[in-house]
Amino acid sequence: MKMITINPNKCVGCLNCLYECSFTQSGDFKAENANIRISCFTEESFCIPFTCVQCSKAWCMDVCPANAMSRNQETGAVEIDQHRCIGCKMCMMACPTGSIHFDTQTRVSSKCDLCGGDPSCVKHCISGALKFEDESKAFEYKQTNIDNQMKQLLKTR
Repeated sequence: MKMITINPNKCVGCLNCLYECSFTQSGDFKAENANIRISCFTEESFCIPFTCVQCSKAWCMDVCPANAMSRNQETGAVEIDQHRCIGCKMCMMACPTGSIHFDTQTRVSSKCDLCGGDPSCVKHCISGALKFEDESKAFEYKQTNIDNQMKQLLKTR
């Protein structure tokens, strides 16, 4: 399976991913309609994008009393059937990452569905902070960063 990975060290805070997600999901450019969130820390000059990580054990899906959530077998995304959702927000309470939001207009929950296996946010990320990659390679950059830090420590000895 593939997943959206986030490298916050590369995020430039352009918000392209947020507005592209909003446009893809609802046809507008409203941040509240996006299924990706950007936390910006202005004093530190740092932004972190975040979206649903499609948990293997999806608590949101388990607690849904309307059985409105299911896993797409092709993409691996946990998806919400907007017609079955009763707006109880149980999924929002169960989500360990806070990646589900409530649409006050439609009165149903909403979350990342990986755009059917071709996430728009990733395609429009100008800095490369977002990638859609195989789970097995998803965090190689972290090991590379740690390896580089270790090399720098050894050079200072």
